[in-house]
Amino acid sequence: MSHELIARYGALVVFLNVLGAALGLPVPVMPTLITVGASIALAAGVLSSALSHFVMILGAAVAGGVLGDLVWFAGGKRYGERTLNTLCKFSLSADTCISKTERFFGRWGVRVLIVARFVPGLSLVVVPLCGAMAVRLRSFISHDFAGVTLWASVGLATGVVFASQIDVIFVLASQLGRQAVTVIGVALALYVFYRYCRRIILAKALEKARISVSELRALLAINPGPVVVDIRSAERRILDPFLIPGAVLGDERELQEIVERYGVNRTLVIYCSCPNEVSAAWMAKRLRLAGVKLALPLAGGIDAWRLAGFDVDPLGR
Repeated sequence: MSHELIARYGALVVFLNVLGAALGLPVPVMPTLITVGASIALAAGVLSSALSHFVMILGAAVAGGVLGDLVWFAGGKRYGERTLNTLCKFSLSADTCISKTERFFGRWGVRVLIVARFVPGLSLVVVPLCGAMAVRLRSFISHDFAGVTLWASVGLATGVVFASQIDVIFVLASQLGRQAVTVIGVALALYVFYRYCRRIILAKALEKARISVSELRALLAINPGPVVVDIRSAERRILDPFLIPGAVLGDERELQEIVERYGVNRTLVIYCSCPNEVSAAWMAKRLRLAGVKLALPLAGGIDAWRLAGFDVDPLGR
């Protein structure tokens, strides 16, 4: 596609690309912004005003980003924790991403939206979290608008600054023709295959090294029973202020304190709230490396405990 065509339809392409990324689709949004930014600079002799076109493209990016984010914000506001659990099911890595994002939000609040898009995976989680944490709509829109504008401006400006270098890539791609498309397609397919294999391997590893809720319930009837550690973030406990009976609050960042308090011979069962329980699995692995003889993640976390019909205690009881 020529620079003129990209410049002409760039606003639509950017809008759809950024909207798709905001909704969670795996689209190459930053490369698109850089490419369109370079096209604006390269086609400046054809356009009456490169600056006005830049502003139009930026407006399309902001509109797509804010519109897509509003969908997740509304989902978080209406469905709360269920929306975050839905994100967990997208990827096994989303669980750890969610726990980190919740702590970012706990420290910075809605202001984290200003930089969220510069951190991979952060914006997709913090947006519904804002809804779940009852952030006001006006505050959400203003901070999200600022964040999307800053992020899109950086992408477009990068394309403008490095337009001549990117033009070389355009020329090579046009010379290669279908071969370039084939190479890009194969590279994307390999990446998706790699992520799929990684997901399967991690899922099998989790299947072998965890404890079920029925097994935990049986162990709790024995004296002394295992120490059950709730490592959910403070923000998640606000959304779901209940605990498995007898559970203690823990923080994955205070690993040594947990080891010193309960020793290495006591059985530790770690749970979080995400269905994939990846955070709990990593915590259990780190505890074993620290010398704890038996540390296991709870399959399905507190949600699986509830689904089995077992009681939970109010937090702070």
